[in-house]
Amino acid sequence: MNTIERLESEVRSYCRLWPVEFATARGSLLTDVDGNEYIDFFAGAGVMNYGHNDPAIKRALLDYLAGDGIVHSLDMATSAKTRFLDAFERIILKPRGLNYKVQFPGPTGTNAVEAALKLARKVKGRDSIMSFTNAFHGMTLGSLAVTGNEMKRRGAGVPLNNSSTMPYFNFLGEEAQTLDYMEAYLRAGGSGIDTPAAMIVETVQAEGGLNVAPARWMKRLAALCEEHDMLLIVDDIQAGCGRTGDFFSWESMGIQPDIVTLSKSLSGFGLPFAVTLMKPEYDQWSPGEHNGTFRGHNPAFVTATEALKRWETGELSNEVRRKEAIVRDRLEAIVREHPVLDGEVRGRGLIQGIASDAVEGFGEEVAKEAFKQRLIMETSGPESEVAKILPPLVIEDELLARGLDIVAESVATVAARLSPVERQLAGVAGG
Repeated sequence: MNTIERLESEVRSYCRLWPVEFATARGSLLTDVDGNEYIDFFAGAGVMNYGHNDPAIKRALLDYLAGDGIVHSLDMATSAKTRFLDAFERIILKPRGLNYKVQFPGPTGTNAVEAALKLARKVKGRDSIMSFTNAFHGMTLGSLAVTGNEMKRRGAGVPLNNSSTMPYFNFLGEEAQTLDYMEAYLRAGGSGIDTPAAMIVETVQAEGGLNVAPARWMKRLAALCEEHDMLLIVDDIQAGCGRTGDFFSWESMGIQPDIVTLSKSLSGFGLPFAVTLMKPEYDQWSPGEHNGTFRGHNPAFVTATEALKRWETGELSNEVRRKEAIVRDRLEAIVREHPVLDGEVRGRGLIQGIASDAVEGFGEEVAKEAFKQRLIMETSGPESEVAKILPPLVIEDELLARGLDIVAESVATVAARLSPVERQLAGVAGG
């Protein structure tokens, strides 16, 4: 850690939350340089959906490298790319009745978002993009312009323009109809908002507080986009690749987005990999109009192709839904045990958590306590008010239960810090 503290930029964050040096990982366990094991409820911020160093995926990669497979190719045609595209069409697109062209924009999620925004503007001939409160879409300037987090936006250092923000579901309270608000702005000639080229949305705001959009809200949003000649972009970078049970987080909602962004667990092995999917009629790029040096990362094609095999049947989806129920039941029990926190369970699938405003930075405080018991978890929300649970989809039941026990103990420790006055006030509010 001394070398990291001495040489790495002050911008580092996760190594401050977990101040140990990790050396190895397998499945849902991380091991530090001293041999201590940690249960992983973080999964690389959703990168490791299939666990660390999955043997089948690792073997496919090692065999490819041992056979002198092409590693770097820009966007040249390679056998690895062909096999990935064939598998993606056969396993993911065709069974769902989807027809998308696939763009390789660069290796990270924000690359996929930037390509989506640029393409929407090109297709519609308009410069504005509409987004939502508490959204997070990436750290490059275009992605930041449609991100809600104040601290992240402030880091840009320049004005973030050509975007407008609407309230996400429940942002104005449970009774508010936020899409009525959005529709009024789109219809009114005096709203000051020009018709955007597109709307970008997350079905689960993974970094923004684990806020979940219900299917009825998403269907109406899609209808509004169609009515006002806007493209619908769904950012499925963290909630996709099976995190909510289905491969796409939106596929059971009765919508078909015009553009979809994927990254995180797409490679299945932690290798940087992202795609931007678009309906064929919107694939209006000229050759080379949007490019990048690492848009043809062949080892990621290889690992992604192997990872997609897990979606040839419904077994993994069923497992995620089974574990979703286990996690939700346990989190709801924890909330009931500590009414002083006035807590709320949020999320879908295996991206869930507990939110509380009773303790400043509640999520971060819980994560710190959990780390003491060798559980890795992170936070969500603009004020780190959500303790976030994001284990690999393949986590064993025994490890999941042990991890949830640690979460329960950590929440209890944080709740115990509230003063008697705070407890009394919470009791009055709850009664």
